[in-house]
Amino acid sequence: MTPRHQRTLGRRRFLVALAGAAVAAPGVAAIAPHALAGNTTKAADGALPLTLVNNSGSFDNASVHVYIVGNQDGKQVRVTPDGTLAPIAASDNGADGFTDYAISLAGSGETRLDLPYMSGRIYVSLGEKLKLKAVTDGNGNAALQYPAGWVESDPNYPVLHDCAEFTYNAAGMFCNTTMVDMFSVPLSIRLTGAKDQTTGTLRDGGRAAAFAAVRETEGFGSLVVDDTRVIAPGHGLDAGLFADDYLAPYIDEAWSTYAGRDLKVTTNAGTFTGRVRGDQLAFEGPAAVSFAKPSTRDVLFCDGSLAAPNDGTTGPVAAVLGAGFNRSTLVSTAAQPVTDPAAFYTTGLTNHYAKAMHAATEDGKAYGFAFDDVADFASYIQDTAPTGVRLTLTPF
Repeated sequence: MTPRHQRTLGRRRFLVALAGAAVAAPGVAAIAPHALAGNTTKAADGALPLTLVNNSGSFDNASVHVYIVGNQDGKQVRVTPDGTLAPIAASDNGADGFTDYAISLAGSGETRLDLPYMSGRIYVSLGEKLKLKAVTDGNGNAALQYPAGWVESDPNYPVLHDCAEFTYNAAGMFCNTTMVDMFSVPLSIRLTGAKDQTTGTLRDGGRAAAFAAVRETEGFGSLVVDDTRVIAPGHGLDAGLFADDYLAPYIDEAWSTYAGRDLKVTTNAGTFTGRVRGDQLAFEGPAAVSFAKPSTRDVLFCDGSLAAPNDGTTGPVAAVLGAGFNRSTLVSTAAQPVTDPAAFYTTGLTNHYAKAMHAATEDGKAYGFAFDDVADFASYIQDTAPTGVRLTLTPF
């Protein structure tokens, strides 16, 4: 499969596109609706069977609440308990000020729904329901405030919850589990169709191991919130739980290294050759692109100086640089991207959160940061002729 950093993608600004400032907009790893239309071999046809399975071992079906929310044709929508699509409406807020868009699981066994064409998220909350407020955005359109489990003042902060992301349209099904913002509930996706694929499955004891690894790493321990979730370091930085200069020595070393030698970044557009000149890492090749020296926050969010526009040149180079910084391969290897996972996260200053997330999964794939799809290490699967998708809450 072609690495996504080499495709022409609209990437990772999914929730912002849904509702602008009205939506709590995490740094998601969602896939644009047009993501792979150019690679379509067979159009998906109509509603896709979605099976929800509770194998958590810690919560019974009555304690699991599911929410399918997102976007269709530029409008915010939700899937109702009977499997139909309904618009988000401010009038849906109840007396407590929040909607109740929860879908309950069957009394026992598996739960079957039909998933319509849409782009969105499947949230699961355990024990308590999520508090989602329908609001009106700056353009007068109905929008939904998504949970922000990394924000202590968010009404969903005490609730055990997590999500998977997807786009389902005539081009097929494109989906992933995500730890870009936080990790809480172990989830696995199985996608059947032209192939039979599974992603996101944790190793036995993987959740506890991930929590312990982050808790025990110097500088990262404050990201663990009891036994509820682990917050990604970028959000931890914004909350004052993580040092805003943590990666500064590594960033300085990279800037110093490539002031004296070439850095080569290969994307689908070709190979870009760069040097640090002044305060810019400037590349020549298929196009002239340059980047200001990033901050720790830029690296963790893959944003700011490392923002990736959907232009086929600057965007893919930014993605590769972001991966090299997070995986701490950028200084040691002048030809990027590095594709051997044994070389990832080997330095003291690295994204130990992402390292722990990858170590917890059976196949070593996870969305630990926004550009984790570089060289195909994200927990992402796709099928252009899907026949069904299965979301499983796996054992804690």
